[in-house]
Amino acid sequence: MGLISRIFLLFKAKASSAMDRVEDPREMLDYAYEQQQELLRKTKQGLVEVATAKTRLEKQADKLRGQVPRIGDQARRALGMGREDLALIALQRKQTVLTELEQLDVQAAEVAGEQKRLAEVCQQLAARIEEFRIQRDVVSARYSAARAQVRVSEAVTGVSGEFADLSMALGRAVEKTERMQARASAIESLVGSGALALPTHSGDQVEAELRQLAASNAVESDLAALKAELGPGTQMPALGDGDEQEERSE
Repeated sequence: MGLISRIFLLFKAKASSAMDRVEDPREMLDYAYEQQQELLRKTKQGLVEVATAKTRLEKQADKLRGQVPRIGDQARRALGMGREDLALIALQRKQTVLTELEQLDVQAAEVAGEQKRLAEVCQQLAARIEEFRIQRDVVSARYSAARAQVRVSEAVTGVSGEFADLSMALGRAVEKTERMQARASAIESLVGSGALALPTHSGDQVEAELRQLAASNAVESDLAALKAELGPGTQMPALGDGDEQEERSE
């Protein structure tokens, strides 16, 4: 497949996808239903016009039928008066009226047939439109239900993704919490064993004096123990005496 063919195929696929997103079949069904309703309206309008023409033809025929006896009476009266020429003219007019009346009857019959045909077409079309309306309602309901289902599925999919992210975040939080707890336990164990001394607050004066007193007591205890070890009457040399003896020996 050439590059142009692939581009054309891709364009058709994109256009079809865009049309699927934009096109709503319910709108198409509503439009088709409106068009059928318009066709039925025009058919009924044609039926009314045909019925009107039939009525007009029937009135014209009735009018001509009313002229036939009157023209016949004129011919008889003209013949009775010895005016055969007038009687002949009257009979010619009568024949013309009968011929026209015959044509009107034929036209009226044709119009009546057309009226009957249009009436049947209207009935059939109305039945088909009603059937189409039922199908339209069913399809529209199914489409609405399917569309709602798709939206719910998409929402659930999105929520599932969010839940997955939340689960990962929760797992990281639990892991970090466990590490912090392990570290706190380790520090607590080191402090308890004496391997790690807790820092003191240098600014605490009471604590500093207590440490000094403890140190002084420790020194006094060591001094008393040393005196007891050397025995009574033994004097401890001054710190400077040892230095002087070293200088003399030199």
